[in-house]
Amino acid sequence: MKQQPDRDAGNGDADSSLDDDAPAGELYADVERRALYDMPDDADDEESAPDLVGALGGHGVETAEPAHDLTLGGYIEKHDRVPAFEGSDGQPYTVDVDVEEDGADAGAPFVAFLIFIRWAATGAGIMDHLESGDVGRGASADEARHAAMELSLYEIRAELDAAIERRRAALED
Repeated sequence: MKQQPDRDAGNGDADSSLDDDAPAGELYADVERRALYDMPDDADDEESAPDLVGALGGHGVETAEPAHDLTLGGYIEKHDRVPAFEGSDGQPYTVDVDVEEDGADAGAPFVAFLIFIRWAATGAGIMDHLESGDVGRGASADEARHAAMELSLYEIRAELDAAIERRRAALED
C-alpha cells in the first residue's frame, strides 16, 4: 500500500481531521485523500482490472451455466410464476402458452401460441388479452408447448409488442 502522508504530525491524533467541528470541505478532501492513498499498490496494474465488457457479453468468461431463467420455461421453473411485461402501450401483461391442433402439417399437427393477459394498472383485474402468432409446432401438444417454453424472454417481449401493434393497426382500420 502507498504510504499516506502524515496529516496530523503535530498533535498525535490520527483522526483529528474527521473532527465534528471540521468544515465539510475539509472532511471531503480528507476522505478523498485517504481513498487515494489506501488503495493497494497493484490497483495500478491494468491486467488486474476486471473485463466488464467481456463479462457482460460472455466473451472469454466461463460461467457455471447459462442463466436458466432467460427462457419462458426456465423463468416459470425458477420463480414459480409467469413473467410480467410492460407492453409498448405502457400496459402490464402476463403471458401463458396455449396449444391447439391446426392440422396444417400432418407430421406436426399441434401449434403453440402465446396468450398475453392485460391487467388493470392496479393489478386488480383482467382488462383484455392478446394472442401471438404460432411460436411452436410439434407432433404432440406437449412437444409444441415445449418449443414455446424454450423462447427467450426477449422473444416473448417481441411477440407481445407485435401483438400490440397488430391490435393498434386493426383498431385504426
